[in-house]
Amino acid sequence: MLHAEISKTTHQNLREPVQIDSFALRMTNVNAKWHSDSKDNTLRNINLTLLPGSFVAIVGQVGSGKSSLLQAILQELPLISGNIESRGRINYVSQQPWIFASSVRQNILFGQAIDKSRYDQVIRVCQMESDIDSFPHGDRTIVGEKGMNLSGGQRARINLARAIYKDADIYLLDDPLSAVDSHVSKRLVDRCICDYLKGKTRILVTHQLQYLQIADLIVVMSNGSIEQTGTFDQLQALGLDFMKLVKAADAKCKETENKQSEIQRQISMKNEAKSDRNTSPVETQETMAKGRISRGMFFAYFKASKKPVMIALMMLIFLANQMVSSGSDYFVAFWVNIESNSWHEMDNTTMEFVWEGPLSRDSMIYTYSAMIVAIILLWQFQTVVYFNVCMWSSVNLHSAMFRSILRATMYFYSVNPAGRILNRFARDINIVDLLLSMCIFDIIVIGLISITVAIMIIAVTPWLAIPTLICACIFAYLRTIYICTSRSIKRLEGTTRSPIFDHLGASLQGLTTIRAFNAEKILMADLCTHQDLHSSACFLFLGTSRAFGFYIDVICQLYIGTIIIAFTVFDGLAVVGNIGLSITQIMALTNMLQWGIRQTAELESQLTSIERIIEYSRLEEEPMIDSKSEAKPPDNWPTKGLVEFKNVSLKYNSQGACILSNVSFVVMPEEKIGIVGRTGAGKSSLINALFRLACVEGEVLIDGLPTGAIALHDFRSKISIIPQEPFLFTGSLRQNLDPFDQYSDAALWQALQDVELKETISEMAAGLNTKVSDEGSNFSVGQKQLLCLARAIIKNNRIMVLDEATANIDPYTDSLIQKTVRTKFINCTVFTIAHRLNTIMDSDRIFVIDGGHLVEFDHPYILLRQKGYFYNIVQQTGTAMAKNLIDIASKNFYKKDRSPSR
Repeated sequence: MLHAEISKTTHQNLREPVQIDSFALRMTNVNAKWHSDSKDNTLRNINLTLLPGSFVAIVGQVGSGKSSLLQAILQELPLISGNIESRGRINYVSQQPWIFASSVRQNILFGQAIDKSRYDQVIRVCQMESDIDSFPHGDRTIVGEKGMNLSGGQRARINLARAIYKDADIYLLDDPLSAVDSHVSKRLVDRCICDYLKGKTRILVTHQLQYLQIADLIVVMSNGSIEQTGTFDQLQALGLDFMKLVKAADAKCKETENKQSEIQRQISMKNEAKSDRNTSPVETQETMAKGRISRGMFFAYFKASKKPVMIALMMLIFLANQMVSSGSDYFVAFWVNIESNSWHEMDNTTMEFVWEGPLSRDSMIYTYSAMIVAIILLWQFQTVVYFNVCMWSSVNLHSAMFRSILRATMYFYSVNPAGRILNRFARDINIVDLLLSMCIFDIIVIGLISITVAIMIIAVTPWLAIPTLICACIFAYLRTIYICTSRSIKRLEGTTRSPIFDHLGASLQGLTTIRAFNAEKILMADLCTHQDLHSSACFLFLGTSRAFGFYIDVICQLYIGTIIIAFTVFDGLAVVGNIGLSITQIMALTNMLQWGIRQTAELESQLTSIERIIEYSRLEEEPMIDSKSEAKPPDNWPTKGLVEFKNVSLKYNSQGACILSNVSFVVMPEEKIGIVGRTGAGKSSLINALFRLACVEGEVLIDGLPTGAIALHDFRSKISIIPQEPFLFTGSLRQNLDPFDQYSDAALWQALQDVELKETISEMAAGLNTKVSDEGSNFSVGQKQLLCLARAIIKNNRIMVLDEATANIDPYTDSLIQKTVRTKFINCTVFTIAHRLNTIMDSDRIFVIDGGHLVEFDHPYILLRQKGYFYNIVQQTGTAMAKNLIDIASKNFYKKDRSPSR
């Protein structure tokens, strides 16, 4: 809840009675839950009627059901009982902005035709004009997967603009103001929600309590039900002071913990998001290799097995098997010639059989039988050894690529979407595991057979060397033509497959928005476009393969026909056994040769997968990931938390421009630092430099020890972070809190109690073993943020970073996080990029960053008196809020004796 009084008040509807037929949205006795087997309902006994054109604000604590209420209206949340009636079209703005990989304009239009005047007006009221002007290609700039080339505020405003551009009667706005700073937030409310959408029914979920006064109706939710409804004045008449709601939990904390009243808050503000689009890496197109594939790819495949002895044994078995197999064929021809020569014509014109062989008939039978048994055994042994070598190669190639991906620089992830990476782990690894091994096996076997057959044919019938050589030249010429085409087509097929993965991934993430906009057909059309491009490439590949096979078949039939005619017309060219051997070997060779040549062409195509895997196995790695024993820092390092930057500059890559330039400062142990600045000023880049997430020049020292001399695994494990977008891994809750199983259950439960989640988790049947769904979808955003805080409490590091950790949560959870940070990290150095201005004013010092430079650095009250950058930021919040913030800074400044400014 937002305030203690709310929990004590029974549900009251303080609105005037509305006419039954005059409503835009009506919810009657609604009960709903996500899963039918869930114990408790997500929404309970919801009764709500909204007038057309009204502005409704929904507030409540984390997990109170605010977003679920909107999901129920969108028919995403299944109803158990009750009904929902709506009149008119509904548009929806999701809490987590959904941006797909296209241009800014296409993200806003979302398949609609452009109305230039309306489009320009939407851009203006959504405060996007200056952003679009700063983009290299204006609104046609490609934003990349999940809008990775945009700041958080830009993503939020594009997400809002999409809903505003499409005309509707009811707008569901799920906390779109959390990712923007206070003055942009005020303009969005005034010019967009209140002015541009005037006359529309607007339902706004928000934690920005300063806007409740202008709402026609306020809905206070708690634990899945509506606690109160009414106007601002009506709710105030009950004794609720909305100006104190933000401070309610903090005041309660001070009453119960007077002895820590001097502890300073540690949260600072962040204007809009992590980094500006101009300073972010731009997504690159997937490269497609050209020309002949290096023979090194073939050898690299077997080299990856790391079993040279087994490879040598494998080749010896292949040779031995082929020699015995070809020898058995020659032995049969030799036997037939003996049988033929053993018949003699007598004087009386009768035929007499006189065996003239070097061995008896029984010996010939035993010899041939032994050769057949040897062939069977060698084939079995050959197959087992070969596929074991291939298995080792596949496993090692996958492991090498996976290891390289895990150790790659952050720049790699910034310019390569997930679909592109998944394509290599899915399709390319599948080819290596299943197809490539069979292809190489066929080529080796057919190649050895072709060589031995050619030798035997020429040995027993020398004149066959002429047509055989001509046929081989034609085959080689056709293969050269086919290879050049199929190689490029196969690479094209691999490249056109990645957008399908990207599109499917983006569609799954934005299903709610897609269905709310009735945009299923648009997304299906886009998918069909991507699939058509991929299918076209596949069709070209199949077409060229079939055409090549047809030409090979024609040539083979002509070759066999020529040989048979020659033996028929010209008598005495060879003895009967040799004729039979030649014809059978030629027919077998031509049939296998067709498949063999196709497989060599297929090998060229499939080796592109090896090429792509090896490319991702040789990515640029972060420097010094693993530490040597002699370079490891002490286990208790850092003991103080002293952080010093000396002329630090940061780039996303070695060829890029500097995002931070010559930043120098010293942060004393246990000091609480706030970081502020406009969008793209370099606030998050400062944190990136601390974590060494990009190319860092200069020195960063912690407790006097240069971090550049410490391996990343050791270094990063000593700094805790609560990110802006909390992330939970699929697995158990215990694994998320303690992934390396280093702490006792008591420590985990204590941390959950510190963040007030112990009761919630203990009510779950599996407790700490509760399974976490994909990306933690079975927890609310606030709960995930609190779990990240619990994880930091468990680690208990001396340095803590909060990256806009309270932007998407309600004031109570915000206060809870602040209280927990103040009490549990009192002896820690804390860097905070926060969003709510009221939480930064009692930091020890504030960094003001502009254009990658540290332009101001002092106590907030001193900075306000200087009337510089920070003063302007505060003034942009409005007169009333600015006065309140200045009072907080002033009281904090005079509360204790100030030491000289550092």
